[in-house]
Parts: sequence; structure tokens; C-alpha cells
Amino acid sequence: IMCGKQHTEDWMGEHTYAENTFDRCIYHGGNEFFIPQSGRMSQPFYVNGERKRAEELKFTSHDVFYKPDVMTDYALRWLDQSQEEGKPFLLYMAYHVAHYPLQARSVDIDKYRDAYDEGWDVIRQRRWERMQGLGIASDRHVLTDPTDNINPLRPNTNDPRRQMIPLYRPWEELSEREKDEFSYEMAVYAAMIDRMDQNIGRLIEWLRANGEYENTLIMYLSDNGASPYDGNHDFNHPPGGPESFRSLSAAWANVANTPFKYFKQFGHEGGSNTHFIMHWPAGGFQSGLITDEPGHITDIFPTMLDATGVPYPDRAHGANTLPLQGTSLLPIARENTREAPAFLYSGHTKQFRSYREGDWKIVRSNLGPWQLYNLAEDPSENQNRAADFPDRVAQLEAAYNTVEEQYKHWKDRANERR
Repeated sequence: IMCGKQHTEDWMGEHTYAENTFDRCIYHGGNEFFIPQSGRMSQPFYVNGERKRAEELKFTSHDVFYKPDVMTDYALRWLDQSQEEGKPFLLYMAYHVAHYPLQARSVDIDKYRDAYDEGWDVIRQRRWERMQGLGIASDRHVLTDPTDNINPLRPNTNDPRRQMIPLYRPWEELSEREKDEFSYEMAVYAAMIDRMDQNIGRLIEWLRANGEYENTLIMYLSDNGASPYDGNHDFNHPPGGPESFRSLSAAWANVANTPFKYFKQFGHEGGSNTHFIMHWPAGGFQSGLITDEPGHITDIFPTMLDATGVPYPDRAHGANTLPLQGTSLLPIARENTREAPAFLYSGHTKQFRSYREGDWKIVRSNLGPWQLYNLAEDPSENQNRAADFPDRVAQLEAAYNTVEEQYKHWKDRANERR
């Protein structure tokens, strides 16, 4: 079962689309969460490959169409069917939250209307202190300075109301009106996450009610750091409602990425170091374990193979399989250790890229020179060591180029399969 956002690239081929890889699926590629007053979302939904308008979808949980609620309605309906058929299930929920546009139900926004009035500086500091108290941040982390969005590929326009979106300013320099507008912006963002949490709770309650909770492996993650990229269509509507199309400001994205710097698309930790939560009582997991063992999204599939005891085949669908990327995360959950990945590779386009081997990582922004960080000593990437270790930079760059060529070869093979 797959419910939520499908975002494919041209080279991938239709054999990778949800309707060709899942028994039941509903997906939407657009960025709206409500049906606008015009009655039409910018993109249609697809239910098991059949094109559907939003108003044609079946939803029963609420009187208002809100996409995360509707996706969960379909997931629960299909989970019921799997139970009736006596079949095991795999459910992939791509909630598309938190993302822009900032659209949320008013009942959820009301909970947070005053929660962010102290501003991003105070709240970021408080989050940092709480992370230290919880053991999420180590004594090697530092709270980095807040930053502007320096990505020129996602620029703002000459509209003076939009020029503030990618910039960081100390909260106390804002006017009272700006403080009110920006605190409301973050309240909407929080409300979106709250509603996602409510829907995850509905899924967990289904697992409990159907005796599947103890023996279901649950994995929760975000695929990148918070995004400050200007998706604002106009400023005539405040964020929140179906007619608005607003995005998060860079200063609030800094808060969401505490304690790191930079954002989604960057190869820096603020763009690529995200939370990952696993839960499986019957799987022998250590309860309450917090770990900084590195992992990658490519580890998810090997983890599922490991959990189910299914070997990776040499051939599938009439073709030789590509080499399996990643390794199982189960040893980390059970023993808090595993063999470290040979490398980690992240970032968006050649403009923003990173490559890591062991504790050392090179990263660049805007096609600039490689920066070098030792993440064991400096996990917040606060000290660029490139000038101190030029040979290390050269070695990692050469390894990065080799991986780039290998991935190009695999992409070409995928194109041949099309």
C-alpha cells in the first residue's frame, strides 16, 4: 500500500511508478493540501493508476478535505482489506508534511497561535538546550550561527515583501506587525506537523486494535532538512487557508534544523542530517535507544529484506538487478553498532554536494570550493579544515568522482530498461 506524494524523475521509467509496484496506491504530485475555492487542485490524484479529481475521492474521517487526513482514510481502508484477506502488509505513507504551502486546519493552528511569539532566536536556543538535556546532541555539537538562504537557484523577486523570506534577522529587529505575522507562519507549520502526528496515531491505533502493533516494524523519517525556499505566490492571503500558498522563512527553517546550518538541498548537515525513528517490539530492539550511528535512505530496503528474511535476487522482472545499495539498520537497533558504510553521498545537483568516508566529509555550496569537516570532532560543521588537510580533500574528491561515474553508469542501465 502506498499513500501520499509521488515525485519521480524522467529517467526512472514507468516500471517504478506506484501503480506498477504496489497492489493499492493513491498519490498526488501537487503541493496543495486543501481544495481551493476554484474547486480544482493544480494536479490530479491517481488511485490505483486511475486519474481522479480531489472531489471524487472517498473520505470519511472529517467534513473538510485535507490531504493528510484523506491519505490516512485510504490507508486504513486498505489495511482493513489486507486483514480481511489474511495477507501481510507493507504501508508507505508519504505525507508530504512538513512542506510548503503552509496550509493547515484552523482547529490545529489555534493550538499554536501564541506558541512562537518569543521569536526564532529564543526558541532555537531553547530547542538546543532541550536537545542537550535529552541526549540528542552530544558535547561535541555546537549551536551554529543562524544563516540566510544562500542558494541562488531558489531566488526571491524584487517584491519587497518577498525579499525578507531568505534572510535571517534578529527577532528584536522586527516590527510588532512582522513579529505577529512570522509567529503565525510558524504556528501554521506546527499545525501541519500536529495533524500528521494525529494521522500517524490513527494508524498506530489500527495496529493495536488488530493485534499487529508488537510485530510491525515502524520506520519514520524526513528525507531532508527544513526548506526555506520561496514558494510564496502572493501576500494577499496569510498562510493557513486553501487560498494561501506560502512557504517557511529561512529563520524558522534554521530553528527546524537546530543545531545545524543551512537547509534542504545543501550537502551540509542542515540539509542531510535528519531524524530516523524505528519501533519493533518483537524485533529485539533496545527500548529508548538514541544513537548517532550514521545511516542513509538506501539502508531502508536492506532493512526490510533483513526483517522479513527475504534474499536480494540476482534477477527481477526479466532483468539483472542493480547492486544493492545500503545495509540493514537492524544491528543498530539491537546492538547500537554495525559496520560503517563505505561512504555516504548527499546533496542536490552538482551545486550542492557532499561525500563522506568514516568521520571525514567534503561538502560544497554553489559550486564553490570543497570544505572539509571531521564529524567525529565537529558534528555541527563549524570548523572547515580544508586548508589544514589538502591531501585529505584531494583523496575524498577523487573518491567522490569515482562514485559519480558509477552512479551515471547505473542510471544509464536504468534508462536501458525503459
